[in-house]
Amino acid sequence: MLPGDDAGWDRFRDAVHRELDEFFAAPGNRVPASPGFPVLWERIREQLAGGKLIRPRLTYIAWRSFTAATPAAGEAAAPVPDAQCVRLAASFEMLHAALLVHDDVVDRDWRRRGRPTVGELFRRDALAAGAPEHEAEHAGESAAILAGDLLLAGALRLATTCTSHPERSRAVADVVFEAVAASAAGELDDLLLSLHRFGAEHPAVQDILDMERLKTATYSFEAPLRAGSLLAGAPAELAERLAHAGALLGVGYQVVDDVLGTFGDPEVTGKSADADLRSGKATVLTAHGMQVPDARRVLEELAAGDTTVAAARRALTTCGAKEAAVELATDLVNRARTTLDELPLPATQRAQLDALCHHVLNRNS
Repeated sequence: MLPGDDAGWDRFRDAVHRELDEFFAAPGNRVPASPGFPVLWERIREQLAGGKLIRPRLTYIAWRSFTAATPAAGEAAAPVPDAQCVRLAASFEMLHAALLVHDDVVDRDWRRRGRPTVGELFRRDALAAGAPEHEAEHAGESAAILAGDLLLAGALRLATTCTSHPERSRAVADVVFEAVAASAAGELDDLLLSLHRFGAEHPAVQDILDMERLKTATYSFEAPLRAGSLLAGAPAELAERLAHAGALLGVGYQVVDDVLGTFGDPEVTGKSADADLRSGKATVLTAHGMQVPDARRVLEELAAGDTTVAAARRALTTCGAKEAAVELATDLVNRARTTLDELPLPATQRAQLDALCHHVLNRNS
């Protein structure tokens, strides 16, 4: 529990887990005639486990911000979780899982949260069945794409059925659909920006920040805050201002993620510290390094296969790329805090959001 959490979060979190369990257990969401589907379905469920539930937490905070009142004397401090908000929050967690599964295919990553991905498990199955390596990789990638599609469909089903209120249902659905479109655009931009290693000019810092907002910050921070607010009946103007703070916070989160993706401990982060550099991923770290001649030379050598990831990491350390990225993340989070300070939020929810601001800058995974 983060500092500032109210007693209702524990109950709400448990309700989100139950919502997801019920979704995966529902007969209508299974395909018994397929021999492979039960294996895929179980692996998808396992992939969904272990998340930090940041998106459901933000949905809950936003919803409580516009529905919560100080409990009266004798009133339970931990309210019964609202079923509509729980369903919406679960949809964002499922959307997160869907986009991670697809992202792992794009990035050719085989581990997530310290465990083999869905695609990796099917790749191993194919190898065990005697398939050659390239066919096993194709099988793994194909299964992962299907897994992501199923999760995405589930997320949209939950989001579009979270409330029967016609105006709020449309508003919430629009937010979720727009978040999916933004993430797809950001994923494509991330892929195209990485082509700099084949001779194109390295993207500028702002290009990278714009991509990170589209790819991750929108669905992870901005959309849950906006959708939770709108579900609670908040005025559109206040929902938009809260979402703007979320966008700043989310981009700051991604900048820190870039730092962890290069300098983090894989045993703590659960993912490789070499993958971003090896794949030529454009980050604020490499954008900074490309402005320093010695670091630029090493990064270009890495792209040509003439040096190691370890050498590139040392060059980025020497040129101060990590410090520059942390400074940028700090500025983004401070701007988010300023925006939040201008909003009429209850003290409890304000404290929760402030704790998340601190978490973004001080996390190690």
